[in-house]
Amino acid sequence: MIKSFFDRHIKNNIYTVLVCNLLLVMIIFSLCRLVFYAINTEFFPDITTAGFVSIFAGGLRFDLTAMIYTNLVFAAMMILPFRFRYNIIYQTIAKWIFIVFNSVAVLLNCIDMVYFKFSQRRTTMSVFSEFQNEDNLAKIFLDGIVNYWFVSLFFILCILLFIKFYRSANFAQYVNNKGGNIRYYVKNTIALCLTVMLIVFGARGGVGDFVRPITLSNANQYVEKPLEAAIVLNTPFCMFRTIGKRPFKNPHFFKTEQELAAVYEPIIKPQPKGEFRPMNVVIFIMESFSKEFVGELNKELDGGKYKGYTPFLDSLIRKGLTFEYTFANGHKSIDAMPSILSSIPRFYEPYFLTSYSNNKVSGIAGELGKKDYYTAFFHGAPNGSMGFEAFARVSGFKDYFGKNEYNNNADYDGTWAIWDEEFFQFFANKMGEFNQPFITTMFSASSHHPFKIPARYTEHFKESGIHPLHKVIEYSDNALRLFFENAKQQSWYKNTLFVITADHTNALSRPEYLNDAGRFEVPIVFFHPSDSSLRGRIKDIASQVDIMPTVLGYLNYDKPFVAFGHNLLDDAYKNRYAINCNSETFQFFTDSTMLQFEGKNTKAIYDFVHDISLKHNLKSSFSSEKRVEIETLVKAIVQQYMERMLENRLSYEEK
Repeated sequence: MIKSFFDRHIKNNIYTVLVCNLLLVMIIFSLCRLVFYAINTEFFPDITTAGFVSIFAGGLRFDLTAMIYTNLVFAAMMILPFRFRYNIIYQTIAKWIFIVFNSVAVLLNCIDMVYFKFSQRRTTMSVFSEFQNEDNLAKIFLDGIVNYWFVSLFFILCILLFIKFYRSANFAQYVNNKGGNIRYYVKNTIALCLTVMLIVFGARGGVGDFVRPITLSNANQYVEKPLEAAIVLNTPFCMFRTIGKRPFKNPHFFKTEQELAAVYEPIIKPQPKGEFRPMNVVIFIMESFSKEFVGELNKELDGGKYKGYTPFLDSLIRKGLTFEYTFANGHKSIDAMPSILSSIPRFYEPYFLTSYSNNKVSGIAGELGKKDYYTAFFHGAPNGSMGFEAFARVSGFKDYFGKNEYNNNADYDGTWAIWDEEFFQFFANKMGEFNQPFITTMFSASSHHPFKIPARYTEHFKESGIHPLHKVIEYSDNALRLFFENAKQQSWYKNTLFVITADHTNALSRPEYLNDAGRFEVPIVFFHPSDSSLRGRIKDIASQVDIMPTVLGYLNYDKPFVAFGHNLLDDAYKNRYAINCNSETFQFFTDSTMLQFEGKNTKAIYDFVHDISLKHNLKSSFSSEKRVEIETLVKAIVQQYMERMLENRLSYEEK
């Protein structure tokens, strides 16, 4: 009797079979979360047992939503109140739809187990725009399968689990016992309505959240630090939630333009101290050159014995100007270009992957073009890669030199670009052909996964560090040294301002940098071979968006422009700060304070100078007056950014 009840109402009931299969998906999504954490545990050193329980419990909410979206087709096939759903062929099709769709969802999670090390956030739909111009994705993907074989094995295991534990009911007895048609359709229509209601609640993220469905930002309520939200989230959820989404909207913190401008105004109207100085400008954006790797910027580490991996950059820093606390404004290469070259920080999504990427912007090349500068951008990857060429032109660079212009595949690294050493030499020699003054930018490429160096250097740059990237950093640093040896022989060299920075951090390992501040710390160095006054290390804050206004200020540029940074050489600029977006949380640095603002409320306040590991949240003891002052400025910066993005006002127009 009990067995008969089980067979009829549990094993042979299509709704309980549906629930069992969806529970299988939830279990495997949870396994993905555990593996994601295990592989990336160095990014989350401060998670306690209680914290992880909160993260894991919160993650179930996001898994539920992702599971429902992934299985909408499968669920619809199972709950349609028609008898043909019991057909064996129909059920076989449903089974494989279940296996394929959920395997794709698990694959997305597996990819982020690896990609998170480089992006430090869950992947969204913007990834398709980010890599749309790459023609080497198949090779990169295959390399990833081999290099991260343990993730590949986990993915295969998940597929086998789907196949092994998928529940198919024996419907023969149930179908034969048809009963009355009216009774059948009434009962199953009611079941359909109830199931649809539960699906809607699950897709929204719960029955209690009536205002709006959960979004990526909701993950912050389960974590202590913004980066930990990546554990709460899952990649399918992030992909589904960002389909067709416009990341920018006006928060309307301030009601009038006058009220907003009184707090913060990104229009810079220079007051030059003298005549315009038509110097050449050369900007190096060094791939993955984290501040952690630079020995000269970490003299206090290991009792003064830390050397880092950039001996040449160290020597240049000793001859140039830098600042104590220097930050990137994003975590990806595509975040760096707008920040460095147009003083546009990255908020929420990379600027030039959005629908606003064709906005008119104030760019350092465009501004200096008004002074009859020749402008050119260099990147050794195939032309069009990462959208760099498109943004270079939008920001004012007239010419672009890539792999096509280099025109020698013998120096191609086989994955990304021309080797840095050869392309840097090409860069130096090309500038010898340009009319002066000029502004050029070099975006390096070699210090990137899969961390290869030319065969001739395998004995010279060995695995001396704890990460394979370190030897490539040493190689690219040496390429920079050889560039300067060449440049010193060129006629343009002595009249040139050099700026050296990095696009973002990567492969961090030291506890001093494995925190929400350190993950954004990159070198920012100004060097002029003929100006000894441009020297020293100022104990202050700087970020990538300050580079453009600082260079223009140094040249005594006299035209208004839009920038979200400041001239670091201007003595009138007293309240120095930096701002970046860590996942869905804004981080604002001023004095020794780092305030984390979630869009409406402050989540945490740290003394990032003295509390290097950011273990002590000072929010409850921090001056409420000072907190409100900082929050007001952050709100003004964010609203100016959003309004100007939406209204195409990222450049200065005379009224």
